[in-house]
Amino acid sequence: MLRRVVTAALLLLATAACGSDPETPGDSFVLRVGAIGNSNAISGPVGYWHQQGKLVPALASLGVTDLKVVTFPNGPDLNQALVADELDLALYGDTPALVAKGAGQPTRLIAQSQINLDAGILAKKSGGPASIADLAGKKVAVQTGSYIHRYLLGALADAGVKPAEVVHIYSSDVEAALERGDVDAAAVPIANFVALKGKGYPVVDLASETHAKYLGTSSVVVTEKFLAAKPGIADAWQGAHAEAVTAAKGDWPGFVDYSVSIQGFPKAVLEQSLKPGQWVEEPFSQEGLTLLAGTKRFLVEQKFIRKDFDLDAWRVKDPA
Repeated sequence: MLRRVVTAALLLLATAACGSDPETPGDSFVLRVGAIGNSNAISGPVGYWHQQGKLVPALASLGVTDLKVVTFPNGPDLNQALVADELDLALYGDTPALVAKGAGQPTRLIAQSQINLDAGILAKKSGGPASIADLAGKKVAVQTGSYIHRYLLGALADAGVKPAEVVHIYSSDVEAALERGDVDAAAVPIANFVALKGKGYPVVDLASETHAKYLGTSSVVVTEKFLAAKPGIADAWQGAHAEAVTAAKGDWPGFVDYSVSIQGFPKAVLEQSLKPGQWVEEPFSQEGLTLLAGTKRFLVEQKFIRKDFDLDAWRVKDPA
């Protein structure tokens, strides 16, 4: 559950405080980037732009000579690397970023890389639930600590439904759990949803159709230590983000092909699940900020965020 994410973050913060203080980046350095995935590559337009060899030159004025990209299966795992000072910058879902900040993790938000992240709930093929109401007393899987988890909990709360158990299963492993009947239903990201729906798993709910207020966003955060050492990172990254989004929308088939190469889904699945409107050139859109504020409010109300904080103060609006 998300509460375990909070506890883990607090323990890691205490551990990190007792450790040695690594050197700050010098005049020339390799930018350490964390992301979600399994191919040590950045997803989205910025990743596509990096593959084109254009991201490092856009950050060269800071002294960046290369990127070291490390991917993690979920946000809580990425947060551990941030706390351990193994990363300078991270791209991941809003829920783990907000939970970690509320637990005292020293980060600053420099951009929202994606908005309107969709998700859905599917059932096992035989005798599974057909609606949110049918999830009462059932066993439901989700990748905990993610925006998908937040959507599931929100949908359940809105319906006044209490499942028997919500269990943590990585989205990549959900199909096997449904096939074996280990769980009655599962909440997954949109690409997994499209793929599983195509294989005959019955649809229970789709966030964009019934729970749009629970659509997710992706956060780009830097550690406060790194921002102090390289205050120009926000301005440089935001500029790179804008150019990358423009480039991806200008070559949408090429961007889809790049996404296929790093995500492992068939092209037909990503052609259905990737939407150009999920990426906007500005680092912070009103739509994205509204979704982020709604997510934080829900997490505070549900006590998943240990200590409330000001989103406006967390966000780097006027970089040096």
